[in-house]
Amino acid sequence: MTAPLSFLGLPDRLPNGGLPRAVIFAAAHGSTYPGKNSSGYALAAGAIRAASQDDAPLLEHWDFDLGGPLFDGGPVSCIDAGDIQTILHDNPGNRGRIEAKTREVLALQAVPILLGGDCSVTIPFLAGFADQGPVWVLQIDAHIDWRDEVHGERYGYSSPMRRASEMPHVAGMVQVGLRSVGSARLADIEAAQRYGSRFVTAREIHARGVEAALQYIPEGARVVVTLDCDSIDPSIMPGVAARTPGGLTYTEVIDLIAGLGKRAEIAGFDLVELYPPADVDGLSALTAARLLVNVIGAIARQH
Repeated sequence: MTAPLSFLGLPDRLPNGGLPRAVIFAAAHGSTYPGKNSSGYALAAGAIRAASQDDAPLLEHWDFDLGGPLFDGGPVSCIDAGDIQTILHDNPGNRGRIEAKTREVLALQAVPILLGGDCSVTIPFLAGFADQGPVWVLQIDAHIDWRDEVHGERYGYSSPMRRASEMPHVAGMVQVGLRSVGSARLADIEAAQRYGSRFVTAREIHARGVEAALQYIPEGARVVVTLDCDSIDPSIMPGVAARTPGGLTYTEVIDLIAGLGKRAEIAGFDLVELYPPADVDGLSALTAARLLVNVIGAIARQH
């Protein structure tokens, strides 16, 4: 029986009982809306892992995105712990399993990296930081995800930032890449602004660079990043359910990650809303894999 692929061929544990700096794990399903099917998103982690395989033999090679090898000349410090067993429409059970795994990784003093799944997995992922506060949230997304409920479900993909705003350990929020139209009504925008969330549109990033967003992150803060693949322009990331022109470029996103790593501490990261059925020639999965490489590299360079 063939072993499942891991991201970049990374091990599931370090030799000699070493503790990892970062732990990758995946969750196919979070809180799916009644009558909806999130199975397309369940293919995302496998597609990203498969797309990373060409780079698996190159971990010690020079990476021009990072300005050096992935682990900066040191030993491998990231593991891939595989998939949490989630069940479509077992919404409370899925949330409990994702939160428990996040807490387990944090107990190792490692940075959890979650591969979704749709945006709903972000809610239990953030809940897992309850004993690790205060944390800031940097959301990279085309939409603000501030609906209180949809179809009676308060923990679905339209609500993660609203739920995050209610978590006592979340100190603040910056929402980057916003553009076009989504599920937010005027009341949702006003609620986010009352909370104090900072909106940074994609056009602002195009015009002023990533500093337009980073300026709102307190220096030295611990930050959990949630990256929705629809934040990126569909010419680069076509494999999403809600394609919207005018999105961030790959370079803008990796500059945002690198800049955050220098200004603050990346305490957690999730990548969500990759929808492989809409991908074109694996381009989105490849882009997502390269983004994760940059995240791992930024974490490896944190001191």
